[in-house]
Amino acid sequence: MLTIDGLYKAYGPTDASPAKRRFGRTPKAAETDRVYAADGVTFTVEQGELFTLLGPSGCGKTTPLRSVAGLERPDRGTISVAGRTFFDSTSATNVPANQRGLGMVFQSYAIWPHMSVFKNVSFPLDVLPRNRRPGRKDLQERVMRALEATELSVFADRPATKLSGGQQQRLALARALVIQPQLMLLDEPLSNLDAKLRENMRFELKRLQRELNLTAVYVTHDQVEALALSSRIAVMNAGRIEQIGKPREIYTQPKTQFVAEFIGTSNFIAGRAGRRSGDSVCIDTVDGPLWSSVGAVPEGTEVLVSLRPENLALSTRPGPDGTLNELRATVVNRAFMGESVDHVVSIGKLELRVRANPSISIPPGEEVYVTVDPANVTLVPAE
Repeated sequence: MLTIDGLYKAYGPTDASPAKRRFGRTPKAAETDRVYAADGVTFTVEQGELFTLLGPSGCGKTTPLRSVAGLERPDRGTISVAGRTFFDSTSATNVPANQRGLGMVFQSYAIWPHMSVFKNVSFPLDVLPRNRRPGRKDLQERVMRALEATELSVFADRPATKLSGGQQQRLALARALVIQPQLMLLDEPLSNLDAKLRENMRFELKRLQRELNLTAVYVTHDQVEALALSSRIAVMNAGRIEQIGKPREIYTQPKTQFVAEFIGTSNFIAGRAGRRSGDSVCIDTVDGPLWSSVGAVPEGTEVLVSLRPENLALSTRPGPDGTLNELRATVVNRAFMGESVDHVVSIGKLELRVRANPSISIPPGEEVYVTVDPANVTLVPAE
């Protein structure tokens, strides 16, 4: 459906910068440094997928989205939707944004404050060229279908400014849906909502995407949002895609330390792959051996062990003799989080974060035993 291949977009002065032309000198190194917002970005989005570009602020995740929309002109690469080329640097193809027929929802919603709910949604149809503009009856039906899909039909005559934040977000969605786009682009559409409303709107968005079989590209920095909404996720860092996969795969099988750190919370322990036993490998660390049954690593390989806090079990008593992956520790701190109690425990110089259910709350200074199933001991390359 959507294909992006080898997309590059850099910002910053070049050797032919205005500074050089004006002052007749070679710019300093700092002036010629170029920052790549997209550094060889390549991915495809299939029909009916909600594909999320996820990463921290400044990682370049919005640049591919704006390039697909036609709001940014990449330096190199190709962009095509349903077989139609929107951008190709080799043939100098660049279809104008208003001719791409895509729906877009902005972070700020961009609602017309002087229009009613109905007129906001009908606006994209009203401004179409006369030969493409639907008739009055067809326009009325399409607008009402979009409002019904977003559960706003009862507010059709209400001024847009009289809607709540969540309703305005749905209004922006309805306006994007009314043109019946091949592809929807969503640029952090929930970031302006409060926490509770944002949680509710995640489910609303997912419902709409499934019911209408929408193909969408979604940009966010919110890991929980990405995990809840996405068919697949691309984690971006410094203009590059670190990993693409389904939400559960991204969370449980991170390929790099950056992905493991950015998605959720992880504890890292440096180690070296040692002997094998069946499908498991023993990772030798300074704090003792840890067995992992996730992935095959050649003996002697330097690795980072990634342990999710919720996968660590905490007890004041040791397990039976021969218990794998049991580490003796001391509680340093604890915090009640509502749905869980987070403990920070020390093992020598190493500190681990352990997430337990609220019924387990062990005070600082107590000796404890931390265990983890080998299936939950993830290995990532040492960087």
